[in-house]
Amino acid sequence: MIDGPYCVLTVLGVLGAGLTAGVFCAFSTFVMRGLAALPPAQGIAAMNSINKAAVRPPFMAVFLGTAVLAAVIAVVTFVLWPEEAAIELLLGSALYLIGSFGVTAAANVPRNTALLEVEPGSAQAADRWTAYVREWTAWNHVRTIASAAAAVAYVLALR
Repeated sequence: MIDGPYCVLTVLGVLGAGLTAGVFCAFSTFVMRGLAALPPAQGIAAMNSINKAAVRPPFMAVFLGTAVLAAVIAVVTFVLWPEEAAIELLLGSALYLIGSFGVTAAANVPRNTALLEVEPGSAQAADRWTAYVREWTAWNHVRTIASAAAAVAYVLALR
C-alpha cells in the first residue's frame, strides 16, 4: 500500500477526478437535455452563459488543479516506480489528462468557442444548436467516463 505524501496526492487525485466526473455527469444526464428542450435561441444563450460561468475559480481550481495533480502523480510514479500501484497511478493520470483535460481542450472548448459566434435568432441557429448539443454531449460522455475511471484507478492504487 502506498503511504505518506504519495498517499495524500492519490487521495486528492480521487477527490478531484471524482468531483470533475460528477460535474460532467450532471451535464450528460440532465443539464444538456434541459437546454436542448429550450428553443434554440434560448438554449444557445443559456449555454454561452454557462460556459462563461464555468471558467471561474471554483470549477477551474478543481478541473485544472486535478490535471496538474495527475501530471505530478505520473512524474513521481515514473521517477520512483513504486513496487505497488504504479500501473493504477499511471492509468489514472493518463485517463484524466487525456480523457478529461485533453478531450475538453480538443473537443468541447472549440465547440463552445464556435457557439459564441452563432447568432441565437438567426436562421441557421436551430441546425447549429442541434449539432452542438449532439456533438458536445457525446464528447462530454467521454470526459465523464474518463474522469470517473481515473478516480477508480486512483482508488485501486490505494488498496
